[in-house]
Amino acid sequence: MSGTLNKVMLIGHLGDEVKIHYFEGGGCIARFPLATNETYTNRQTGEKVTNTDWHNIVVRNKAAEVCEKYLGKGDKIYVEGRLKNRQWQGEDGNTRYTTEVHVQDFTFLSNKNEGQSNAQDAATSKPVAKTSNSVTSEPAPVDEQDDDLPF
Repeated sequence: MSGTLNKVMLIGHLGDEVKIHYFEGGGCIARFPLATNETYTNRQTGEKVTNTDWHNIVVRNKAAEVCEKYLGKGDKIYVEGRLKNRQWQGEDGNTRYTTEVHVQDFTFLSNKNEGQSNAQDAATSKPVAKTSNSVTSEPAPVDEQDDDLPF
């Protein structure tokens, strides 16, 4: 394979409200932190351990306005995008670095009435997957008499 790939897919909960900034040319950019959790049981103590990773999410233009309007702290979202590294000079003169996820596609996974409770019961909520428009049906019954497999 001669090409390269920079793709990130995350499902997590917003750690804060969406902050949006408008530019003179009419464009805008929204930023928010996204928390993803990893849960496992410590083999030595039997204790359940949860590690949280924080991701800096960046959304642009119309998608940014949609996120600002419909997302709030604790809401669950699926984001898909690219990793981008950025550097700048801090007020103290030191060079700062950050890694951001620049979103290309997203899907809201929280119902509006679920609200703030998602952040608290993330470990107990049912996983929600992005669905397509295809219709699935029950598999057809298999006639065991016509089965010529050796097992």
